[in-house]
Amino acid sequence: MALSCLRMCRLLSPVRLCCVGTSSSTPSFYLSSLSHQSRSPLCYTVCRHYTSSKVRRGLGRFISSKLQTANIKYESFLKRRFPRFFLLYHTFMEGFKMLFHDAKEVKRIKMKMLYEGVKHQDLPYREMEKLRQFRRDLFKAIPLVVISIPPFANYLVFVLMYFFPRQLLIPHFWNPQQQVEFRSLYHSIRTRNHRPILEELEVASHRVKNVQAQACLKSLCDDVRRGANPQVSDILAVRSLFVGPPLGIKRLSVGQMRHISPLLFLTPHLPGFLMGQRLNTHGLELLQLDRALSRLGLHQLNESELRQACYVRGINSYCLGTNQCREWLFRWLQVSSSLKDSEVSLLLHCIVFLSANYPKSPQRC
Repeated sequence: MALSCLRMCRLLSPVRLCCVGTSSSTPSFYLSSLSHQSRSPLCYTVCRHYTSSKVRRGLGRFISSKLQTANIKYESFLKRRFPRFFLLYHTFMEGFKMLFHDAKEVKRIKMKMLYEGVKHQDLPYREMEKLRQFRRDLFKAIPLVVISIPPFANYLVFVLMYFFPRQLLIPHFWNPQQQVEFRSLYHSIRTRNHRPILEELEVASHRVKNVQAQACLKSLCDDVRRGANPQVSDILAVRSLFVGPPLGIKRLSVGQMRHISPLLFLTPHLPGFLMGQRLNTHGLELLQLDRALSRLGLHQLNESELRQACYVRGINSYCLGTNQCREWLFRWLQVSSSLKDSEVSLLLHCIVFLSANYPKSPQRC
């Protein structure tokens, strides 16, 4: 009825004009009746309050509430009848919510950089880390999102989540137990490359012409292989060797780059020049992160952020206590805060120097 009155109100004015303009013999009582209707308070109220936009909004809220009710009943049914499948379903939905929230946050950061002229290296630590992690997650999440677009395809995603969670899913879709298990597994892959990297360094030390620098490098490698944790001063003593030949980022052998790439979770199955570019890019990004973290201060990180920062830099923080993570990250920042962009190769090798034997012996978690 409201819609009929609304339509009548819209047609009143054209009818009046038509009647006045086409027939002078139109009865005056008819015109006065139309004029009286056009000024009717009831019709004015309907036209004012029952607009099409408000009708659409009310219809949208009604449909949204019905969908929410149906979803609650569906989740209750799954939780009651299929508890294991409900856990998978819940993890999947929460993962998409976190991914969507991260996408909104990244968009905000990008707009800030665009309109305020903020450069990447000047961003706060948390925003810089969000950009880095989201970019890595996005490349891995794209196939999963594409698969889930067709109707009912989310059930196929559930099957893939169940059988191949580590290979296909990003951490957003891992449950807490999988978080610890998969990160430990990835860290074990990193530790396999520690010894080959040290062996490559010893081979490269024979090409060092400075006798004193050569002795320092060999001593450093021997200490790590014996299970000792080198001092920050011992690492910085060989920094000049990691600028040019033989250990600069652009002078590393292909074999050395293939062993360093897994330390940063990069594939080693690429041509040498591509691996060198990727290592340089990721190394500089890590160096900028360290500088932003130094500006923020370690005491500002919560436990989750602290463990994530340690894990990214080469140590399995999920096997350590909070104080141990803070101590290790402090030593890492002591080294990285002294390095220049041209010494990024030393920063990458510090993943081995500082984490191989921390806290007392090689990690076996």
